[in-house]
Amino acid sequence: MGGGARLPGQYLGGWGDLGSQPQKGVTSYALSANRQRPLAGTLRAAVFNTYRRSKGQALYVVPPLIAAYLIMSWGTERNEYLNSKAGRLEEGAGEE
Repeated sequence: MGGGARLPGQYLGGWGDLGSQPQKGVTSYALSANRQRPLAGTLRAAVFNTYRRSKGQALYVVPPLIAAYLIMSWGTERNEYLNSKAGRLEEGAGEE
C-alpha cells in the first residue's frame, strides 16, 4: 500500500499498516514465557504482608473477641448455677 491520498470509506489496512513508511531505529525486546517468573517472591511477600495487615487490625478484632468470650463464659456459668439445686432455691424461694 502506498502513501497516497485516502478517500472516505477506503480501507486503510491493519493496525500499524496505515500506509506510512516503515519506522527505523525502533528496537523491541521480548522475553520467552518460560523464562519469566510471574510468581517470583509471592510466597515470601504473602507471609510478611499477611503479618503486617493482621498486626494492624489486631486492636480492632481482639478486644471484641475477648469481651464476647467473657460474656459467654459468665452466661454459661450463670445458667448452670440457676439450673442447679442451689440456684433454684435462691432464685425461686417464694415459689411453692
